[in-house]
Amino acid sequence: MKKKSKSVSYAKWGYVFIIPFFLCYFIFSLIPLVDTVRYSFFEYYRSGIKEIGPNFIGMENYVSLLQSDMLDYTGNTIILWVIGFIPQIVIALLLANWFTDIRMKIRGKQFFKVVIYLPNLIMASAFAMLFFALFSTNGPINSILTSADLVEKPIDFMGTVFGTRSLIGLMNFLMWFGNTTIMLMAAIMGISPDVFEACELDGCTGIKRFFYITLPLIRPILAYTLITSIIGGLQMFDVPQILTNGQGNPDRTSMTLIMFLNSHLKSKNYGMAGALSVYLFIVSGILCFFVYRMTNGNEEEAAKKAARKAAKKQAKKGGVR
Repeated sequence: MKKKSKSVSYAKWGYVFIIPFFLCYFIFSLIPLVDTVRYSFFEYYRSGIKEIGPNFIGMENYVSLLQSDMLDYTGNTIILWVIGFIPQIVIALLLANWFTDIRMKIRGKQFFKVVIYLPNLIMASAFAMLFFALFSTNGPINSILTSADLVEKPIDFMGTVFGTRSLIGLMNFLMWFGNTTIMLMAAIMGISPDVFEACELDGCTGIKRFFYITLPLIRPILAYTLITSIIGGLQMFDVPQILTNGQGNPDRTSMTLIMFLNSHLKSKNYGMAGALSVYLFIVSGILCFFVYRMTNGNEEEAAKKAARKAAKKQAKKGGVR
């Protein structure tokens, strides 16, 4: 009699190993998220030493936010994100294409990768303090400009709307373009070399190769980059908070939505803060949905058309038989 070999199932161990993740997610993410949504329907704030609420008031917090300066702060946030993101994605695409192009024969690629990624390792608070010192009226930038007779008097960079927004956009660009470049390089390196060889044999120029081969094939990574950048842009806080001392100067033109949220949290107005968080969640979801549809919608439609054509051909073959 042959003994039956017992089969060992390892499927259950996968569930055991992911239990800690779900526990942490449930305790530290899901419960606070549900609690935030719940507080958004309540009047709950502190007036001096007296705590008001929580009293259920329905949608009043949401209506009050729409009647406040929230829409202006939303515009500020989008402008600051655009100023930082457009140079970021352009430079990142350019560098990623250069570093992955075998024909250019760039030496020391690993060194350049480290150098362009280094600003991402610096804390945003330290970066903001550095720029605050560099571009202040008595800072080294103004000293260089005045000593070189390029300007008659020191420029108040943080006293103008254009100057403050430009500095915030420049800081966000310098902090994140290295991370975007590394991601796009990995995406381009994942393309089969045979595709580029066939492109060269067909006589494609570098520009055609970039726009007709590289960009379409790295579209999923571009979508991911855009979505994470939008979420990060809507959550922009530390750089403008430190650079403007939390005031969003001049005239609150650099006040972002998270800075506005932080002001409600400082005043212990948890109801308004919860409603603003829900608004942020909705706006993030809508923008990410549109970005996903713009970047991947064509592929899905093409796949559906191809499936329809294949089904029609199969039906015709079946009819002929």
